[in-house]
Amino acid sequence: MGRSGRHRQPDIPKTFGLSLTIRLLAAAGFAAIAVTTITIALSGSGPSSAQTRSPAALADPPRPLDRVNRDETRTPLATPTPEPSETPTEAPRKTRHRKILSRGACEASYYAAGGRTSSGEAFHADALTAAHRFLPIGSKVRVINRNNDRSVVVRINDRGPFVPGRCLDLSSAAMQAVGGVGSGVIPVKYEVLAKI
Repeated sequence: MGRSGRHRQPDIPKTFGLSLTIRLLAAAGFAAIAVTTITIALSGSGPSSAQTRSPAALADPPRPLDRVNRDETRTPLATPTPEPSETPTEAPRKTRHRKILSRGACEASYYAAGGRTSSGEAFHADALTAAHRFLPIGSKVRVINRNNDRSVVVRINDRGPFVPGRCLDLSSAAMQAVGGVGSGVIPVKYEVLAKI
């Protein structure tokens, strides 16, 4: 025992203490790596677990029928084609609503032959045109047959008729459109339409 009651420590070289610290840290690192490896192996993830599985375990499990594999391309459902109907349907016509400038009623006749009209153009029986005594050339007029309510829009391109009680002389195509060819002269209502 010493003089003051202190114990004297043996002399340990400093290099020995440093190498012991390095050894302890290395052992702790190896232990951490070992624990991580064991954990990965037990959880079933990682490259080593795939190698230790049996071939039956490597096969994909059956998929539920209501789920779609996202890796596969989807086939679009075929849309049924409608069966053709017995009577063909026409596409709905777009009706233009024009402002009505004036209205009237009278009798209308028609003509099927002619030379030059008052507008200077040649008369065409198959065009939807008409003659009026004073409406401006180029005016659009809706003509309605009062016997059957059929109507047609005509363009004024000629002057006439010069017979009392008649205000319109329709082309034969326009008269046919309102269903009055067999009658020759029909009662009509007419509406002078604003230009669009």
